[in-house]
Amino acid sequence: MNESTKEALLILQEECAEVVQATSKCFRFGLNGMYLQESNRERLEQEIGDVLAMIDILTNQGEISLERLLEAKQRKFKKLSQWSTLNLKGLE
Repeated sequence: MNESTKEALLILQEECAEVVQATSKCFRFGLNGMYLQESNRERLEQEIGDVLAMIDILTNQGEISLERLLEAKQRKFKKLSQWSTLNLKGLE
């Protein structure tokens, strides 16, 4: 693994941890709860956006396949349609 890939994976790991933390704050204080003039919803959106940026970087580097990511996403939608009560209309 080259240094650029290592760095991208490390940053992805950090960003995923920040999504976990932001999600926790949403559960504890609500999506509209405020911290430092930013809502928990805005913080969550920012952190998820950071993860999306890292996904773009890794696909651009050729380290992960966008096609396989999209296939995995469709498999997840299928599982969720069987095992959750989430409204997936328009996603499958």
